[in-house]
Amino acid sequence: MSNEQAAPETKGVSVKLLSTVDLGPEIEGMEGRQLRMRMVTIEPGGVFGPIHNHKDRPGTVYILQGTITDHRMGLLRTMGREWAGPRTGTPHTGSRTEEQFRQWRSRST
Repeated sequence: MSNEQAAPETKGVSVKLLSTVDLGPEIEGMEGRQLRMRMVTIEPGGVFGPIHNHKDRPGTVYILQGTITDHRMGLLRTMGREWAGPRTGTPHTGSRTEEQFRQWRSRST
C-alpha cells in the first residue's frame, strides 16, 4: 500500500486490555502516560487500519500465531509466529490474509 492509497478501515479486529501501569508516579515527566499491554486478534482477511503511526506512543509487538503483513511507506513485510519488534513513528497499517487467526501482545506508552 503506497502513501497515496487510502488504507481500508479496521475490520475483523478485537482488542483486549490486559494490564496498565501509570507511569507518572514511576518516572518524572511521564504524568498522564501509561504503559499498556493488550491482546489484539485479527481474523483472516482483517485489517488494522487506517494508516497510523506511533509518534509519541511507541510500542512493541509479539506475534503469538499466524502472520501479519505490514504496509509501510509503499513496502510490504510479512512477519510470522514468534516475531517481536518495535512500533515507532513511521506511518503504517497491517492486514491478515491466511486462514489461521493471528494474535499479538502489544506494549506501548
